[in-house]
Amino acid sequence: MTNIKKVSELAGVSTATVSRTLKMPDMVTARTKEKVMKAVKEAGYRPSWLATSVKTGRTNTIVVLVPNLINPFFMRIIGGIEQAAQERGFTVLLCDTQGDSKRESDYASMVLTNRADGLIQLDHSFPFNEDDAKLAETIPMVSVCERIHSDKKYPVVALDNYAASRALAHHLVSYGHTKFAVIVGQVVSQIHKDRLYGLRSVLTEENIEFDEDMIVGQSYSIENGIEGMRQLLAKPNRPSAVICFNDDIAIGAMHEIHRQGLSVPEDISVVGFDNVKVSAFMNPPLTTIDQPAYEMGRRGMEILSDVINGVPLTRSSEMLPFQLLERQSSGPAPL
Repeated sequence: MTNIKKVSELAGVSTATVSRTLKMPDMVTARTKEKVMKAVKEAGYRPSWLATSVKTGRTNTIVVLVPNLINPFFMRIIGGIEQAAQERGFTVLLCDTQGDSKRESDYASMVLTNRADGLIQLDHSFPFNEDDAKLAETIPMVSVCERIHSDKKYPVVALDNYAASRALAHHLVSYGHTKFAVIVGQVVSQIHKDRLYGLRSVLTEENIEFDEDMIVGQSYSIENGIEGMRQLLAKPNRPSAVICFNDDIAIGAMHEIHRQGLSVPEDISVVGFDNVKVSAFMNPPLTTIDQPAYEMGRRGMEILSDVINGVPLTRSSEMLPFQLLERQSSGPAPL
């Protein structure tokens, strides 16, 4: 079997440099990395995971807790995580939690038992059980999308949901809408609070009354959008504009509007969050907030790598920019 010494001879560098390049590629120059990786390929070298783990106490594996693996928004985030992980010498273990706390704690315990070096949480919940909570305070962990509910502040990469919600509200107000409704997702998350706060702040500024009974929903699913829209259409005062807290909800809402013989946006304008790929191909195409999901995942992995390697963080929170994509699902309020 080819060993690291052979790689160092082919690359013309020391064995320490080869080791550093393979474990922490961001710590060497681009030229050195290129020489070493070329030599690795030429020599057919494969590092021994077990030997490396025993020697360094590291696995070069990270755990990603995903609430729902079939959600296209999360898949874009995972794409960014995977790319950054590959560049920094980490393997990614995806764990589909389905929002179940027992699953979360079981998967998260892999870091506590040295089967992984760190963790990225894509949900708002603290993933460790009460017995492990104290020990977990030393675990490298980063949250992406949602701020983790915990006494300790973990690094977070997210969208400015307050500002994004305000942008949607301003967009609809500019079309003359005054009858608003919201179909929400998880009601206990910070995203829920920030998006509602953003909407309410704009309506207050515009002296538009908002009926709290026009808030429905409980999950980020198409089915929730259908049921939420059904509830809204059964109310005495039908909304003219519906803000959905993700695109799946909006897809379900538009389906139910059409099923009941109404039109989007002529009767009801519908807007969403995330800009999943299918949103541009809906009938009509969906107005939505484009979240930089890939970049969020990439930055989350870069930050986690720094935490694992003991690199000091310059800040604990990063808010990435968004873009309002105006399409044909929103338009003037009906007369």
